[in-house]
Amino acid sequence: MRRNGFDVSVVADGNAAREEVLGRLSPTDEVLEAHSKTLEDVGLIGAGAPQGRYRRLRPRLQELGRQGLRSEKRRLGASPEFVIGSVQAVTESGELVVASGSGSQLGPYSYGAGRVIWVVGAQKIVRDLAEAIRRVEEYALPWEDARVRKLGGTGSSINKLLVIRGEHQAHRALVVLVARPVGI
Repeated sequence: MRRNGFDVSVVADGNAAREEVLGRLSPTDEVLEAHSKTLEDVGLIGAGAPQGRYRRLRPRLQELGRQGLRSEKRRLGASPEFVIGSVQAVTESGELVVASGSGSQLGPYSYGAGRVIWVVGAQKIVRDLAEAIRRVEEYALPWEDARVRKLGGTGSSINKLLVIRGEHQAHRALVVLVARPVGI
């Protein structure tokens, strides 16, 4: 991953991943948190999420949606100062694979965000791109589909797939690699 231009921090567990991410953010940073089971598991979103450690964009985006300001919501979500999230797979050659139903996190991940931080569990490392896509289709999608249905939705799908082979801007993208399984 380092040869591909990503900064990498290897940590022992979810608690260390959480502290690594929080240590890179200040109370004035605007941060978009992409929905992720991995971020839930390490305590960065959901019930155990830190409060006041940075400026969360998600509440502002939700309010804009309620006000019917979809284009403003889209612009704000497309270019946050920071985006934190995860990926569904990492190949042994350092490619990151992200699948999405809406694509909302793909723009910030690929270019729009000033800085990107991905938290990735060790179980997401796969041999190659073919295995990464298989992991997305056979493991991540069924899990996400069940989650969405449980919330009363109609299910999930892979409408957009992003393969990030490298990062050309120094220190823009950080992969926090957790040495143990975390997330799905």
